[in-house]
Amino acid sequence: MGRSRSRSSSRSKHSKHTRKRSRSRSKSSKKRSRSKELKRSRRSRSSRQQEIEERLIEEETARRVEELVARRVEEELEKRRDEIEREVLRRVEEAKRIMEAQLLQELERQRQAELNAQKAREAEDQLRIVEEQRKIHEERMKLEQERQKQQKEEQRMILGKGKSRPRLSFTLKATE
Repeated sequence: MGRSRSRSSSRSKHSKHTRKRSRSRSKSSKKRSRSKELKRSRRSRSSRQQEIEERLIEEETARRVEELVARRVEEELEKRRDEIEREVLRRVEEAKRIMEAQLLQELERQRQAELNAQKAREAEDQLRIVEEQRKIHEERMKLEQERQKQQKEEQRMILGKGKSRPRLSFTLKATE
């Protein structure tokens, strides 16, 4: 039994040793896998970081390009400002001339329309005056005819013509 113990103890020693080995192997394999994982994560971190950096660089580049373009556009506008202002003033003056011409034409049309309306009113007034004068003349003529007729009537009465008054007879009688 003693031997068996020794054997079993040696076995147990051996198994303990293998256990340690397997543990150490598993520890080293864990360490390796962990280091691989760390490397991977570092790589992925570095690749993510690179992507972020690239994106930041692109954004910064885009911002700078926009600023540069805006600055150049502003400079070009500044250079051409006088030219643009002259062109704007020219167009404004041209539009003003056109509007003035249209306004003058419209005013002339209105003036002509007013003149025509005034002439028409004057012609109507003239016709009305002529008509009133004609009526007054006719009225005067009637009155004149009436007066003449009355005058003739009075003369006839005075003269006794046309049986306008009774006949008076005068006789002389001898007086005895």
